[in-house]
Amino acid sequence: MSVRIKSVGAGSIASKKGIEAGDILVDINGNEIKDVLDYRFYLADKKLTLRICKGQQGKLKTVHIRKDESEDIGLEFETYLMDKQHSCKNKCIFCFIDQLPEGLRDSLYFKDDDSRLSFLFGNYVTLTNLDDEEVERIIRMHISPVNISVHTMNPELRVKMMLNPHAGECLRYIKRFTESGIEVNAQLVLCPGINDGAELEFSLRELFALGENIQSIACVPVGITKYRKNLPELRSYDKQTAGEVIDTIDRLNVENVAAGGMAVAYAADEFYLYAERPMPDYDYYNGFPQLENGVGMWTLFREEFIEALENCDVTETGRNISLVTGTAAYPLLEELTALACKKISGLKVHVYAVVNRLFGESITVSGLITGGDIVYTLEGKETGTELIIPPNCLRSEGDMFLDNMTVEQLSEKLGGIKITQNGPGGADLLTALLGE
Repeated sequence: MSVRIKSVGAGSIASKKGIEAGDILVDINGNEIKDVLDYRFYLADKKLTLRICKGQQGKLKTVHIRKDESEDIGLEFETYLMDKQHSCKNKCIFCFIDQLPEGLRDSLYFKDDDSRLSFLFGNYVTLTNLDDEEVERIIRMHISPVNISVHTMNPELRVKMMLNPHAGECLRYIKRFTESGIEVNAQLVLCPGINDGAELEFSLRELFALGENIQSIACVPVGITKYRKNLPELRSYDKQTAGEVIDTIDRLNVENVAAGGMAVAYAADEFYLYAERPMPDYDYYNGFPQLENGVGMWTLFREEFIEALENCDVTETGRNISLVTGTAAYPLLEELTALACKKISGLKVHVYAVVNRLFGESITVSGLITGGDIVYTLEGKETGTELIIPPNCLRSEGDMFLDNMTVEQLSEKLGGIKITQNGPGGADLLTALLGE
Protein backbone atom coordinates (compact mmCIF):
# COMPACT_ATOMS: atom_id res chain seq x y z
CA MET A 1 0.00 0.00 0.00
CA SER A 2 1.20 3.54 -0.76
CA VAL A 3 -0.21 6.96 0.05
CA ARG A 4 -0.80 10.06 -2.04
CA ILE A 5 0.77 13.35 -0.99
CA LYS A 6 -1.77 16.18 -0.82
CA SER A 7 0.62 19.09 -0.32
CA VAL A 8 4.25 19.93 0.40
CA GLY A 9 5.23 22.70 2.75
CA ALA A 10 6.90 25.67 1.09
CA GLY A 11 10.63 25.71 1.87
CA SER A 12 10.45 22.31 3.56
CA ILE A 13 13.00 19.53 3.19
CA ALA A 14 10.63 17.61 0.91
CA SER A 15 10.06 20.66 -1.29
CA LYS A 16 13.80 21.19 -1.69
CA LYS A 17 14.16 17.55 -2.73
CA GLY A 18 11.64 17.99 -5.55
CA ILE A 19 8.71 16.15 -3.95
CA GLU A 20 5.38 17.59 -5.15
CA ALA A 21 1.67 17.43 -4.44
CA GLY A 22 0.16 14.43 -6.23
CA ASP A 23 3.27 12.29 -5.81
CA ILE A 24 2.85 8.95 -4.06
CA LEU A 25 4.99 7.91 -1.10
CA VAL A 26 5.83 4.23 -1.58
CA ASP A 27 8.18 3.48 1.32
CA ILE A 28 10.72 4.91 3.76
CA ASN A 29 14.02 3.06 4.24
CA GLY A 30 12.44 0.05 2.55
CA ASN A 31 9.45 -0.01 4.90
CA GLU A 32 6.00 0.14 3.32
CA ILE A 33 3.90 3.07 4.52
CA LYS A 34 0.31 2.07 5.26
CA ASP A 35 -0.82 4.87 7.52
CA VAL A 36 0.16 7.66 9.89
CA LEU A 37 1.73 5.29 12.43
CA ASP A 38 4.13 3.83 9.87
CA TYR A 39 4.93 7.31 8.59
CA ARG A 40 5.68 8.81 11.99
CA PHE A 41 7.65 5.79 13.16
CA TYR A 42 9.97 5.50 10.17
CA LEU A 43 10.25 9.27 9.71
CA ALA A 44 12.04 9.50 13.06
CA ASP A 45 15.34 8.22 11.60
CA LYS A 46 18.04 10.79 10.85
CA LYS A 47 18.88 9.23 7.49
CA LEU A 48 15.95 8.58 5.17
CA THR A 49 15.61 6.98 1.78
CA LEU A 50 12.18 7.65 0.30
CA ARG A 51 10.81 6.02 -2.82
CA ILE A 52 8.42 8.37 -4.57
CA CYS A 53 6.11 7.62 -7.49
CA LYS A 54 6.01 10.83 -9.52
CA GLY A 55 2.63 12.21 -10.60
CA GLN A 56 0.85 10.91 -13.68
CA GLN A 57 3.93 9.28 -15.21
CA GLY A 58 4.28 6.77 -12.39
CA LYS A 59 8.07 7.01 -12.52
CA LEU A 60 9.86 5.92 -9.33
CA LYS A 61 12.28 8.39 -7.82
CA THR A 62 14.62 7.74 -4.88
CA VAL A 63 15.11 10.65 -2.48
CA HIS A 64 17.84 10.71 0.19
CA ILE A 65 17.34 12.96 3.22
CA ARG A 66 19.47 13.82 6.25
CA LYS A 67 17.71 15.58 9.10
CA ASP A 68 17.43 15.94 12.86
CA GLU A 69 15.67 13.09 14.64
CA SER A 70 12.53 15.08 15.51
CA GLU A 71 12.48 17.21 12.34
CA ASP A 72 9.48 17.04 9.99
CA ILE A 73 10.03 16.97 6.23
CA GLY A 74 6.87 18.86 5.22
CA LEU A 75 4.49 16.31 3.72
CA GLU A 76 0.70 16.47 4.11
CA PHE A 77 -1.63 13.66 3.05
CA GLU A 78 -5.22 13.38 1.82
CA THR A 79 -6.46 12.23 5.22
CA TYR A 80 -4.93 12.65 8.66
CA LEU A 81 -4.65 8.90 9.19
CA MET A 82 -3.45 8.42 5.59
CA ASP A 83 -6.12 5.71 5.51
CA LYS A 84 -9.84 5.28 6.21
CA GLN A 85 -10.88 5.49 9.84
CA HIS A 86 -11.72 2.05 11.23
CA SER A 87 -15.33 1.73 12.37
CA CYS A 88 -16.64 -0.44 15.17
CA LYS A 89 -17.66 -4.04 14.36
CA ASN A 90 -19.49 -4.58 17.65
CA LYS A 91 -23.11 -4.15 18.65
CA CYS A 92 -22.60 -3.50 22.36
CA ILE A 93 -25.76 -3.74 24.44
CA PHE A 94 -24.85 -0.45 26.16
CA CYS A 95 -23.69 1.53 23.11
CA PHE A 96 -24.58 5.19 23.56
CA ILE A 97 -24.62 5.90 19.82
CA ASP A 98 -27.39 3.34 19.33
CA GLN A 99 -29.44 5.43 21.78
CA LEU A 100 -29.19 8.73 19.92
CA PRO A 101 -32.28 10.39 18.46
CA GLU A 102 -32.56 11.17 14.77
CA GLY A 103 -31.63 14.57 13.38
CA LEU A 104 -28.25 15.16 15.01
CA ARG A 105 -25.00 15.84 13.15
CA ASP A 106 -23.90 12.94 10.91
CA SER A 107 -20.52 12.70 12.64
CA LEU A 108 -22.22 11.78 15.93
CA TYR A 109 -23.48 8.49 14.50
CA PHE A 110 -20.04 7.20 13.45
CA LYS A 111 -18.64 4.51 15.76
CA ASP A 112 -14.86 4.58 15.69
CA ASP A 113 -12.74 1.69 16.90
CA ASP A 114 -9.31 2.63 15.60
CA SER A 115 -6.12 1.70 17.46
CA ARG A 116 -4.27 4.57 15.78
CA LEU A 117 -6.65 7.08 17.36
CA SER A 118 -6.00 5.44 20.71
CA PHE A 119 -2.33 6.35 20.40
CA LEU A 120 -2.81 9.75 18.77
CA PHE A 121 -5.80 11.11 20.69
CA GLY A 122 -6.45 8.75 23.60
CA ASN A 123 -9.56 7.13 22.11
CA TYR A 124 -10.58 3.77 23.55
CA VAL A 125 -10.61 0.65 21.35
CA THR A 126 -12.18 -2.76 21.85
CA LEU A 127 -9.38 -4.76 20.12
CA THR A 128 -11.93 -6.48 17.86
CA ASN A 129 -10.52 -4.64 14.81
CA LEU A 130 -7.00 -5.95 15.47
CA ASP A 131 -5.27 -9.06 14.18
CA ASP A 132 -1.96 -10.64 15.18
CA GLU A 133 -0.05 -8.65 12.55
CA GLU A 134 -1.41 -5.32 13.81
CA VAL A 135 -0.67 -6.29 17.43
CA GLU A 136 2.92 -7.10 16.49
CA ARG A 137 3.23 -3.73 14.73
CA ILE A 138 2.05 -1.91 17.87
CA ILE A 139 4.60 -3.83 19.93
CA ARG A 140 7.40 -3.27 17.42
CA MET A 141 6.73 0.46 17.36
CA HIS A 142 6.19 0.45 21.14
CA ILE A 143 2.99 2.45 20.84
CA SER A 144 2.16 3.13 24.46
CA PRO A 145 -0.16 3.52 26.24
CA VAL A 146 -3.01 1.70 24.50
CA ASN A 147 -6.48 2.60 25.78
CA ILE A 148 -8.77 -0.43 25.79
CA SER A 149 -12.52 -0.76 26.28
CA VAL A 150 -12.39 -4.02 28.21
CA HIS A 151 -15.83 -4.08 29.91
CA THR A 152 -15.23 -7.59 31.24
CA MET A 153 -12.36 -10.07 31.36
CA ASN A 154 -14.82 -12.97 31.09
CA PRO A 155 -14.57 -14.00 27.39
CA GLU A 156 -18.05 -15.52 27.20
CA LEU A 157 -19.67 -12.52 28.88
CA ARG A 158 -17.75 -10.13 26.64
CA VAL A 159 -19.17 -11.87 23.56
CA LYS A 160 -22.68 -11.48 24.97
CA MET A 161 -22.19 -7.83 25.91
CA MET A 162 -20.56 -6.80 22.63
CA LEU A 163 -22.53 -9.16 20.35
CA ASN A 164 -19.34 -10.04 18.50
CA PRO A 165 -18.18 -13.69 18.40
CA HIS A 166 -14.52 -12.55 18.40
CA ALA A 167 -14.85 -10.19 21.39
CA GLY A 168 -13.68 -12.81 23.91
CA GLU A 169 -10.71 -14.27 22.09
CA CYS A 170 -9.08 -10.88 21.49
CA LEU A 171 -8.71 -10.33 25.25
CA ARG A 172 -5.45 -12.25 24.84
CA TYR A 173 -3.99 -9.15 23.19
CA ILE A 174 -4.06 -7.32 26.53
CA LYS A 175 -1.66 -9.85 28.04
CA ARG A 176 0.47 -9.71 24.89
CA PHE A 177 0.76 -5.94 25.24
CA THR A 178 1.60 -5.90 28.94
CA GLU A 179 4.19 -8.66 28.59
CA SER A 180 5.88 -6.59 25.85
CA GLY A 181 6.12 -3.45 27.96
CA ILE A 182 3.10 -1.67 26.49
CA GLU A 183 1.15 0.25 29.11
CA VAL A 184 -2.62 -0.17 29.12
CA ASN A 185 -5.43 2.08 30.35
CA ALA A 186 -8.58 0.00 30.72
CA GLN A 187 -12.21 1.04 30.68
CA LEU A 188 -15.13 -0.99 32.05
CA VAL A 189 -18.60 0.30 31.22
CA LEU A 190 -20.62 -1.31 34.01
CA CYS A 191 -24.23 -2.42 33.60
CA PRO A 192 -26.14 -3.34 36.78
CA GLY A 193 -26.57 -7.07 37.19
CA ILE A 194 -24.47 -7.90 34.13
CA ASN A 195 -20.76 -7.13 34.55
CA ASP A 196 -20.64 -5.71 38.08
CA GLY A 197 -20.75 -7.67 41.35
CA ALA A 198 -18.84 -10.97 41.08
CA GLU A 199 -18.03 -10.29 37.43
CA LEU A 200 -16.42 -6.97 38.33
CA GLU A 201 -14.34 -8.71 40.99
CA PHE A 202 -13.20 -11.26 38.41
CA SER A 203 -12.29 -8.58 35.85
CA LEU A 204 -10.32 -6.48 38.32
CA ARG A 205 -8.40 -9.48 39.63
CA GLU A 206 -7.55 -10.58 36.10
CA LEU A 207 -6.34 -7.10 35.16
CA PHE A 208 -4.35 -6.68 38.38
CA ALA A 209 -2.64 -10.02 37.65
CA LEU A 210 -1.21 -8.57 34.41
CA GLY A 211 1.16 -6.45 36.50
CA GLU A 212 2.49 -2.94 36.52
CA ASN A 213 1.79 -2.20 32.87
CA ILE A 214 -1.92 -1.99 33.67
CA GLN A 215 -1.61 1.72 34.27
CA SER A 216 -5.22 2.50 35.24
CA ILE A 217 -8.73 1.03 35.20
CA ALA A 218 -11.82 3.23 34.96
CA CYS A 219 -15.20 1.84 35.96
CA VAL A 220 -17.91 3.93 34.30
CA PRO A 221 -21.70 3.56 34.72
CA VAL A 222 -23.78 2.80 31.64
CA GLY A 223 -25.50 5.83 30.16
CA ILE A 224 -29.14 5.29 29.26
CA THR A 225 -31.14 7.71 27.10
CA LYS A 226 -34.89 7.68 26.48
CA TYR A 227 -34.30 6.33 22.96
CA ARG A 228 -33.50 2.69 23.84
CA LYS A 229 -35.86 1.25 21.25
CA ASN A 230 -35.49 -2.42 20.28
CA LEU A 231 -32.38 -2.69 22.46
CA PRO A 232 -31.61 -5.04 25.39
CA GLU A 233 -33.20 -3.97 28.65
CA LEU A 234 -30.81 -2.13 30.95
CA ARG A 235 -31.27 -0.14 34.13
CA SER A 236 -29.37 2.72 35.70
CA TYR A 237 -27.42 2.64 38.96
CA ASP A 238 -29.03 3.76 42.19
CA LYS A 239 -27.71 4.67 45.63
CA GLN A 240 -27.25 1.07 46.76
CA THR A 241 -25.84 -0.48 43.58
CA ALA A 242 -23.47 2.45 42.98
CA GLY A 243 -22.19 2.14 46.55
CA GLU A 244 -21.56 -1.56 46.01
CA VAL A 245 -19.41 -0.80 42.96
CA ILE A 246 -17.33 1.73 44.93
CA ASP A 247 -16.89 -0.72 47.82
CA THR A 248 -15.79 -3.51 45.46
CA ILE A 249 -13.20 -1.30 43.79
CA ASP A 250 -11.83 0.01 47.09
CA ARG A 251 -11.62 -3.48 48.62
CA LEU A 252 -9.78 -4.98 45.65
CA ASN A 253 -7.41 -2.02 45.44
CA VAL A 254 -6.47 -2.63 49.08
CA GLU A 255 -5.91 -6.32 48.37
CA ASN A 256 -3.77 -5.54 45.35
CA VAL A 257 -1.60 -3.09 47.29
CA ALA A 258 -1.15 -5.68 50.07
CA ALA A 259 0.02 -8.14 47.40
CA GLY A 260 2.67 -5.69 46.18
CA GLY A 261 0.69 -4.02 43.41
CA MET A 262 -0.82 -0.57 43.00
CA ALA A 263 -4.27 0.93 43.53
CA VAL A 264 -5.05 1.58 39.87
CA ALA A 265 -8.83 0.98 39.68
CA TYR A 266 -11.19 3.93 40.01
CA ALA A 267 -14.93 4.54 40.02
CA ALA A 268 -16.10 7.40 37.83
CA ASP A 269 -17.42 10.49 39.61
CA GLU A 270 -20.98 9.55 38.64
CA PHE A 271 -20.86 6.54 40.96
CA TYR A 272 -20.20 8.82 43.95
CA LEU A 273 -23.08 11.06 42.92
CA TYR A 274 -25.43 8.10 42.55
CA ALA A 275 -24.27 6.72 45.90
CA GLU A 276 -24.54 10.16 47.56
CA ARG A 277 -21.01 9.85 48.87
CA PRO A 278 -18.28 12.52 49.07
CA MET A 279 -15.70 12.53 46.31
CA PRO A 280 -12.23 11.16 47.15
CA ASP A 281 -9.51 13.68 47.89
CA TYR A 282 -6.83 14.87 45.49
CA ASP A 283 -4.17 12.31 46.44
CA TYR A 284 -6.52 9.37 45.85
CA TYR A 285 -6.25 9.71 42.07
CA ASN A 286 -2.47 9.27 41.63
CA GLY A 287 -2.04 11.89 38.92
CA PHE A 288 -5.58 11.62 37.47
CA PRO A 289 -4.88 9.10 34.66
CA GLN A 290 -8.55 8.69 33.69
CA LEU A 291 -9.93 12.24 33.52
CA GLU A 292 -11.40 11.66 30.06
CA ASN A 293 -13.56 8.93 31.58
CA GLY A 294 -14.90 11.28 34.24
CA VAL A 295 -12.64 9.88 36.96
CA GLY A 296 -11.57 12.60 39.41
CA MET A 297 -12.83 15.54 37.34
CA TRP A 298 -14.90 16.87 40.26
CA THR A 299 -11.99 16.73 42.72
CA LEU A 300 -9.43 18.23 40.35
CA PHE A 301 -11.75 21.01 39.16
CA ARG A 302 -12.60 21.98 42.73
CA GLU A 303 -8.93 21.95 43.79
CA GLU A 304 -7.89 24.12 40.85
CA PHE A 305 -10.67 26.65 41.43
CA ILE A 306 -10.01 27.05 45.15
CA GLU A 307 -6.27 27.44 44.57
CA ALA A 308 -6.89 30.07 41.88
CA LEU A 309 -9.37 31.91 44.14
CA GLU A 310 -6.90 31.95 47.03
CA ASN A 311 -4.28 33.51 44.75
CA CYS A 312 -6.69 35.96 43.12
CA ASP A 313 -6.00 39.65 43.86
CA VAL A 314 -9.34 40.90 42.49
CA THR A 315 -11.45 42.10 45.41
CA GLU A 316 -14.29 43.98 43.68
CA THR A 317 -16.23 43.82 40.42
CA GLY A 318 -19.62 44.82 39.10
CA ARG A 319 -20.30 41.68 37.07
CA ASN A 320 -23.82 40.18 37.04
CA ILE A 321 -23.67 36.96 35.00
CA SER A 322 -25.20 33.50 34.66
CA LEU A 323 -23.76 30.02 34.24
CA VAL A 324 -25.36 26.78 33.00
CA THR A 325 -24.25 23.20 33.58
CA GLY A 326 -25.57 19.65 33.65
CA THR A 327 -27.45 18.48 36.71
CA ALA A 328 -24.49 16.33 37.86
CA ALA A 329 -22.06 19.24 38.22
CA TYR A 330 -24.62 21.74 39.49
CA PRO A 331 -23.87 21.30 43.24
CA LEU A 332 -20.15 21.77 42.62
CA LEU A 333 -20.52 24.92 40.52
CA GLU A 334 -23.03 26.35 42.95
CA GLU A 335 -20.52 25.81 45.78
CA LEU A 336 -17.58 27.31 43.89
CA THR A 337 -19.40 30.37 42.57
CA ALA A 338 -20.69 31.06 46.09
CA LEU A 339 -17.09 31.07 47.34
CA ALA A 340 -16.13 33.52 44.60
CA CYS A 341 -19.07 35.83 45.35
CA LYS A 342 -18.20 35.80 49.04
CA LYS A 343 -14.60 36.87 48.40
CA ILE A 344 -15.15 39.28 45.49
CA SER A 345 -17.44 42.18 46.34
CA GLY A 346 -20.09 43.00 43.72
CA LEU A 347 -19.86 39.66 41.87
CA LYS A 348 -23.27 38.12 41.21
CA VAL A 349 -23.57 34.72 39.55
CA HIS A 350 -26.77 32.83 38.73
CA VAL A 351 -26.11 29.09 38.36
CA TYR A 352 -28.71 27.00 36.52
CA ALA A 353 -28.89 23.21 36.16
CA VAL A 354 -30.00 22.20 32.68
CA VAL A 355 -32.22 19.11 32.71
CA ASN A 356 -31.54 17.06 29.57
CA ARG A 357 -34.86 16.98 27.74
CA LEU A 358 -33.30 15.74 24.48
CA PHE A 359 -31.71 12.53 25.79
CA GLY A 360 -33.68 12.14 29.01
CA GLU A 361 -33.25 13.24 32.61
CA SER A 362 -30.93 10.31 33.39
CA ILE A 363 -28.27 11.98 31.22
CA THR A 364 -26.73 14.51 33.60
CA VAL A 365 -23.34 15.47 32.15
CA SER A 366 -22.69 18.99 30.89
CA GLY A 367 -21.16 17.81 27.61
CA LEU A 368 -24.55 16.60 26.35
CA ILE A 369 -26.70 19.64 27.11
CA THR A 370 -28.19 21.34 24.08
CA GLY A 371 -28.97 24.85 23.00
CA GLY A 372 -32.70 24.11 23.08
CA ASP A 373 -32.53 22.84 26.65
CA ILE A 374 -30.57 25.93 27.72
CA VAL A 375 -33.28 28.16 26.24
CA TYR A 376 -35.98 26.14 28.01
CA THR A 377 -34.10 26.34 31.33
CA LEU A 378 -33.46 30.08 31.20
CA GLU A 379 -36.91 31.16 30.03
CA GLY A 380 -38.11 33.85 32.42
CA LYS A 381 -34.94 33.62 34.55
CA GLU A 382 -32.51 36.38 35.45
CA THR A 383 -29.35 35.97 33.40
CA GLY A 384 -27.42 39.20 33.82
CA THR A 385 -25.23 40.51 31.02
CA GLU A 386 -23.32 37.34 30.11
CA LEU A 387 -23.96 33.60 29.92
CA ILE A 388 -21.11 31.14 30.56
CA ILE A 389 -21.59 27.71 28.98
CA PRO A 390 -19.63 24.49 29.70
CA PRO A 391 -16.36 23.81 27.89
CA ASN A 392 -17.47 20.58 26.23
CA CYS A 393 -21.03 21.17 24.99
CA LEU A 394 -20.05 22.51 21.55
CA ARG A 395 -18.51 20.65 18.62
CA SER A 396 -14.76 21.00 18.06
CA GLU A 397 -15.22 24.10 15.90
CA GLY A 398 -16.77 25.81 18.94
CA ASP A 399 -19.89 27.04 17.16
CA MET A 400 -22.71 24.49 17.48
CA PHE A 401 -24.54 22.40 20.08
CA LEU A 402 -25.63 18.79 19.62
CA ASP A 403 -29.08 19.88 18.46
CA ASN A 404 -27.49 21.97 15.66
CA MET A 405 -28.28 25.27 17.38
CA THR A 406 -25.42 27.72 16.93
CA VAL A 407 -24.03 29.98 19.63
CA GLU A 408 -25.32 32.97 17.69
CA GLN A 409 -28.83 31.48 17.56
CA LEU A 410 -28.75 30.80 21.30
CA SER A 411 -27.73 34.39 21.96
CA GLU A 412 -30.58 35.68 19.79
CA LYS A 413 -33.16 33.50 21.57
CA LEU A 414 -31.92 34.87 24.91
CA GLY A 415 -32.23 38.50 23.88
CA GLY A 416 -28.75 39.01 22.48
CA ILE A 417 -26.87 38.10 25.64
CA LYS A 418 -23.09 37.69 25.38
CA ILE A 419 -22.10 34.02 25.51
CA THR A 420 -18.72 32.83 26.76
CA GLN A 421 -17.49 29.24 26.75
CA ASN A 422 -15.68 28.30 29.92
CA GLY A 423 -12.29 26.58 29.72
CA PRO A 424 -11.83 23.00 30.97
CA GLY A 425 -10.15 23.68 34.32
CA GLY A 426 -11.17 25.13 37.66
CA ALA A 427 -8.90 28.15 37.20
CA ASP A 428 -10.57 28.75 33.82
CA LEU A 429 -13.92 29.05 35.56
CA LEU A 430 -12.62 31.79 37.83
CA THR A 431 -11.18 33.60 34.82
CA ALA A 432 -14.58 33.41 33.10
CA LEU A 433 -16.40 34.66 36.21
CA LEU A 434 -14.10 37.67 36.32
CA GLY A 435 -14.43 38.32 32.58
CA GLU A 436 -10.70 38.17 31.99
